[in-house]
Amino acid sequence: MPENQKELSLVKGQDRFVFRYQPGGEEDILDAFVNMAHDRKTDFDWFDAAVLSFQLSKHLVEEADALLAPQSWSHESSAGNSIM
Repeated sequence: MPENQKELSLVKGQDRFVFRYQPGGEEDILDAFVNMAHDRKTDFDWFDAAVLSFQLSKHLVEEADALLAPQSWSHESSAGNSIM
């Protein structure tokens, strides 16, 4: 798997659903969840799509926090006090 590639997975019974995508491809992966939930040939349903969408959102929030945290820390230490 390429270094910057992201992965979401869901194990459901004997099935394992794995979705790999590049950063910035979140919209496409959400579309894939919708398409699979519509497809009656798979055991992937709307609940599964919701679980993976939540996982995706959680990862995006964690990434945003990681990007913002060093900036906040740097600003706080250069100002000599913390912002609350």
